[in-house]
Amino acid sequence: MKPESSLISISQGQLNLLETCPPQFQRIYLEELASPPTPQQQERLTWGSRFHLLMQQRELGLPIESLTTEDQEMGNSLKALIDEIPELVTFDSNNFREAEHNRTLVFNDYLFTVIYDLLIAEKDKAKILDWKTYFISEDEKKLVKERQKLAKNWQTRLYFYVLAETSDYSPEQISMTYWFVKLPHKPQSLTFTYNIQQHQQTYMDLKLLLSQLDRYHIQYLEEKKDFPHRPDCKKNCPYYKIINSESVDFPKKCDKNWQKILTEIEEISL
Repeated sequence: MKPESSLISISQGQLNLLETCPPQFQRIYLEELASPPTPQQQERLTWGSRFHLLMQQRELGLPIESLTTEDQEMGNSLKALIDEIPELVTFDSNNFREAEHNRTLVFNDYLFTVIYDLLIAEKDKAKILDWKTYFISEDEKKLVKERQKLAKNWQTRLYFYVLAETSDYSPEQISMTYWFVKLPHKPQSLTFTYNIQQHQQTYMDLKLLLSQLDRYHIQYLEEKKDFPHRPDCKKNCPYYKIINSESVDFPKKCDKNWQKILTEIEEISL
């Protein structure tokens, strides 16, 4: 096995983009072409980062008044969330729990790193809690659509897979709940369970996706071939028209910090 320093780190955001649109993956990660977030996007990203910091500091028993008093909306969102999740108030000393819990997993020549907003590990089950700071509709049909989207998202799949691979818990003992904390609506949640069939499918899908990435990358370097579109790109890819429009003036190579902000923070619903 290679040392971690020589492995290629890859995130759920990169996996999502590679699965959605390989040419866009090439444009952002290999050619470093990206646009900075709009002021509205930056505002949402900043609020989301501050809320995650608030939840981490609260879990550590650190003062949070400066965050809640400066931003009344954030304080109200925290109170509403506490009212919905008893485990945020009741602590069982027999359980392991940690905010911003970090785990890594080596898969072939790739290194996965996942950070759980809150992990609660009991004797016979483990719960992953994730704070989502974008609005979610209360409409039942839209909730179903959101659930379907999150079930396929590589954040859900990778968070499950890594925990099952790096702990003694069986897939069936692990659950993951997304909490949508943005007011004015009452906090809502979507909970997902896991099983061995899903675990095996994730393994096969990861193996296929990363082997495709290896092949695309070699062709890009040695044969100067662009990453190919997926067969359904024209119909389903949100980037297809942008990438194939001759009138679009793509930004020149940008600072990687912008790229990291846009691709690693998963708090804006796309």
